[in-house]
Amino acid sequence: MAANVLNSNRAVQMSIFVVRAFIKMRQTMATNRALMEKLHELEKKLTQRLDTHEQAIVYVLEELKKLLEPPRLPEPKKRSIGFRHEE
Repeated sequence: MAANVLNSNRAVQMSIFVVRAFIKMRQTMATNRALMEKLHELEKKLTQRLDTHEQAIVYVLEELKKLLEPPRLPEPKKRSIGFRHEE
């Protein structure tokens, strides 16, 4: 990190900041994973007996899962390589 290259207090502080940011990100991802597992368990219980209220709850759970998943970005179009002569 920066402290390996630069010999200053600020570089050490920034390295510590970066490590703490990654730790926080890992904790957040673990929390979301636990939340997703709980949602799957609840969905399994509710899909076993479906009446109108349970159907509504299952719908809400499905919408929550959509919000928790990262958005899928469309793949960019690939340009062909080389010279093309159009007539």
